[in-house]
Amino acid sequence: MRVVAGSLGGRKLVSPAGEDTRPTSERVREAMFNALFSLDAIDGSRVLDLFAGSGALGIEALSRGAAHATFVEQDRAALAALRENLETLMIASQTTVIAGDGLRHLETMGDYDLILLDPPYGFDGWSALLSSIESGTVVIESDRAVDPPFGWVVHRVKRYGGTVVTLATASPRGEEAA
Repeated sequence: MRVVAGSLGGRKLVSPAGEDTRPTSERVREAMFNALFSLDAIDGSRVLDLFAGSGALGIEALSRGAAHATFVEQDRAALAALRENLETLMIASQTTVIAGDGLRHLETMGDYDLILLDPPYGFDGWSALLSSIESGTVVIESDRAVDPPFGWVVHRVKRYGGTVVTLATASPRGEEAA
């Protein structure tokens, strides 16, 4: 697995052995981030990579101009791979790594411009997860279509084999979506 584009383009990433972590393919990441670029959602952004795994999505965002990325992951092997990737790429100073449950992090979530959501396939807590996000552009990666709650603007839904990617924007509470 490699970083697709940007300042770190072509650099290798490690991922944990086994089936517990399912890295996003390079093809899907490239399409996802090209769409985010067209929305002007990356440059200078504060990124949250929830369910981070090896960190490929957040690292891609940093490579393409994000200012800072916070990674949340609970699996020890994935955390080790994530930390190795950040150190090897020499970008650890632009990141925060939180070892813990992604859903619990949302209870104390800070302010992010771009939120990357790639939980394990079969995840069924989308309604609660998306309802807890108050604003920002969100990338939803799942094995099936996910409908964001009322008040969200869906920019794009695209299927890549067994992966469905939805790009949407949450409106700040109390404001109508455009």
